[in-house]
Amino acid sequence: MDAMIILSVVMGGFIGMFLYLYNLWLLKPNRLRSKLQSQGVKGPSPSFLYGNVPEMKRILLDQLMIAGRDHRRHRDGDDVAHDWPANVFPHILQWQKDYGPVFMYSSGNVQILSVTDPEMVKEMNLCTSLSLGKPSFLSKQIGPLLGLGILSSSGTLWAHQRKVIAPELYLEKVKQDHYFMQLFSELKGMVHLMVDSITEMLKSWERKTIIGGGTADIRVDEYFMRLSANIISRACFGSNYTRGEEISLQLRTLMKIMSKVPLGVPGSRFLPSKNNRKIWRLEKEIHSMIVEVVKARTETAQEKDLLQMILDAAKSSGDDGGLPVDISPNKFIVDSCTNMYLAGHDSNGLSASWCLMLLAMYPEWQARVRSEVFEICGEELPDADMLRRMKMLTMVIQETMRLYPPVAYVVRETLEDMNFRGIQIPKGINLQIPIPLLHHNPDLWGPDVHKFKPERFAQGTLGACKNPQAYMPFGVGPHTCAGQHFGLLELKVTLSLILSRFSFSVAPEYRHSPMLRMVLIEPEHGVTIRVRKL
Repeated sequence: MDAMIILSVVMGGFIGMFLYLYNLWLLKPNRLRSKLQSQGVKGPSPSFLYGNVPEMKRILLDQLMIAGRDHRRHRDGDDVAHDWPANVFPHILQWQKDYGPVFMYSSGNVQILSVTDPEMVKEMNLCTSLSLGKPSFLSKQIGPLLGLGILSSSGTLWAHQRKVIAPELYLEKVKQDHYFMQLFSELKGMVHLMVDSITEMLKSWERKTIIGGGTADIRVDEYFMRLSANIISRACFGSNYTRGEEISLQLRTLMKIMSKVPLGVPGSRFLPSKNNRKIWRLEKEIHSMIVEVVKARTETAQEKDLLQMILDAAKSSGDDGGLPVDISPNKFIVDSCTNMYLAGHDSNGLSASWCLMLLAMYPEWQARVRSEVFEICGEELPDADMLRRMKMLTMVIQETMRLYPPVAYVVRETLEDMNFRGIQIPKGINLQIPIPLLHHNPDLWGPDVHKFKPERFAQGTLGACKNPQAYMPFGVGPHTCAGQHFGLLELKVTLSLILSRFSFSVAPEYRHSPMLRMVLIEPEHGVTIRVRKL
């Protein structure tokens, strides 16, 4: 009798699991796709379990064979082909040609609506509804890395985090509110923090030029990655930044391990595999390290850093009823710190690398921006007021982020049924905007879309493009990167200091080959620059 009961329970569990997976992998995806198909939205037919991933890999392989991996040695801008998106996103371009600017495809059981129609992108950009949020798979599949931080949360939790965190990372807009005047002065103080970190890096470059007899070939992307980690550690953890650097190192290790874990396989994150055990251990260690820093902060004098701003702002949120979901204060602080590090590390380092590469390729623009830096700063180190006046440098950064946006996609999930551009989009669809394809669209930017022309931003983003909403290096809508002003500030300080101390050109061994790694646009072979002390 007992055996029959156990057998019944086991069979019931097996049937229940089968039905759950059947709905997850077949019924639900087919239901979502049929709702879009009935409205004329088309796309490639997916395979079972893997969706269109095999076809994506085949198209990419075919494109690489056609392109022949042309790794020419580029010595100046005239030799460079900035139309790289055709080699990185051939599947999107192929399906766009076959099915139009709005089409659907699948990555595993994740249903994606690819959007390259500028008018639909504009509607998404202007949408303020909390029903358009971050993809749910971020907090599930990448939970150990992102947790419930601002990069992965949606709805009321995201709204609360944005209110707490975003003002702390703004430089210009905080001046509009008397409450944030103190924060503005604190952020201005961060310029000095950045100057100190960058100056340390440039001293090592000077030593290399002395050893090299006046010049040195430097792999600048590696330096910029370490620099960004150092700056965000100092900005977040203040005098305890060495502990912050340890946390940063652990986060980088966690990122590398998680990049090997396939997404879209339900339940895989719960299996005690070798990688999962490493992930669980690192997640626990990072949590403990941040909690220790927070505890030490409460026992000492307050500092003017991002951690203290978050702690103070989180306390003041009690007037609004506290956190909107069941999340402990410690987890809120931990997730906020890890998200700030992730948002301010790789993307800033990559943007600085692409900027320096382009200035090295186009010496006339390098000379123009250097003249602006000397005119504004003279012999002084840059401060926040000086950086705001550097219009030429701003134009170079904006054009760099157009040609080489740090992040490849904007992805939003419909948390309820929504309507964009006359298409009724069911709950659970992931809307994906491939940023580089919009940034390289000649209908929006003109026939010179693949050329490096910072002057197109002379009147700001509004005058650079027929549809300003199509320029999105920091994302779209309310979910745009909360730290974009902090990141731009870091870029300006870095480039202005380099320009004031060095002239530079592209090293002979540099091979121009942008590639997609996870969601970032990276230089496959790094960025090697030949620098000369002024």
